[in-house]
Amino acid sequence: MTTHSTTRPAIGLIIVGDEILSGKRQDKHLSKVIELLSARGMALDWAEYVGDSPERITATLQRAFASGDIVFSTGGIGATPDDHTRQCAAKALGLPLALHPEAEALIRQRMQDLAKEQGTVYQPDAPDNIHRLNMGMFPAGAQIIPNPYNKIPGFTCAASGVQGSAVHFVPGFPVMAWPMVEWVLDNLYAHLHSKQANVEKSVIVFGAMEAALTPLMLRLESDFSGIKVFSLPSVDHPQYGRHIELGVKGSPADVEQAYPIMLEGLHKFGAKTGPELVR
Repeated sequence: MTTHSTTRPAIGLIIVGDEILSGKRQDKHLSKVIELLSARGMALDWAEYVGDSPERITATLQRAFASGDIVFSTGGIGATPDDHTRQCAAKALGLPLALHPEAEALIRQRMQDLAKEQGTVYQPDAPDNIHRLNMGMFPAGAQIIPNPYNKIPGFTCAASGVQGSAVHFVPGFPVMAWPMVEWVLDNLYAHLHSKQANVEKSVIVFGAMEAALTPLMLRLESDFSGIKVFSLPSVDHPQYGRHIELGVKGSPADVEQAYPIMLEGLHKFGAKTGPELVR
């Protein structure tokens, strides 16, 4: 996990849950978070999957808090025995867990709503209701993330002494997690939104090896700090056969400057090029 080379902080995603790694459930968060970021002219820089191992979750969160990145973590913030994320976040930060007062109020409101829906009397001291308050036990100093689906909040923690670093914890359920991620993006990071989303321009290159194209790629990234160069080789493409898709991605202005230089470099190299692609 490294900070992005531009002034924008890198953005990461941690997806927690044995059910994803075992194949019992298919992950939907990665593609959705990419979509939510893209709609705001932002981009995902890295993602990690981790099972329900407290040791692994803690280690992953320690790296995230130390990275200086903006990180979203999905899953494991409930109150069942296989939910470890809240406790691991506290351990990663070296902080105690504490019942967040606003989270407590929201959870109690949810319990009252449930009692009303079921036609029963709300009993605040009933064992199951006391247990539900564990969902509001966050690392000391955490801030809540509103949950429009059922009021049970997520939370945000920042690492002391690490500028810009914050991890935003949301449930694993997409119906809850996705609007909560949107809330974080729109309320905490509106200043990072861009009206111009990044673009990609690439060209199909035939008969060249990646090693031979590497000097051109390095030169482009050195000359144009706002872009990234990418190389996607294929050996059995149904349309193009063996080829390399070589391209640049970044802001529209940066790409418009760098792409012609890339084409010029390919022509000087004597490479045979095919269709050009824009995304």
